[in-house]
Amino acid sequence: MGQRLDLHKILTEITGVANAYFQPPSNLQMNYPCIVYSRDNARSIFADNSPYRYTQRYQVTVIDRDPDSEIPKQVAMLPLCLFNRHYTADGLHHDVFSLYF
Repeated sequence: MGQRLDLHKILTEITGVANAYFQPPSNLQMNYPCIVYSRDNARSIFADNSPYRYTQRYQVTVIDRDPDSEIPKQVAMLPLCLFNRHYTADGLHHDVFSLYF
């Protein structure tokens, strides 16, 4: 299974998540609570001028109507996950994380 599909499986197994969407089109009707994620960066570690480790970074956004949702706490507990910011739009709470996977 591909690396992104492994991440997708992990995200969909989080308790309370209705759906996880990878780079959804703007016209998609999403079901909440959900997770939206996309690749946004990568990190390379070099030795002897050659890369020996390459890790992709994903922006992972939890979207929920509940301001006290437990879903962001579960995402925050994933390895190599960093909380970035929280914002509210259209009555939905967005918790944004950077996740190296």
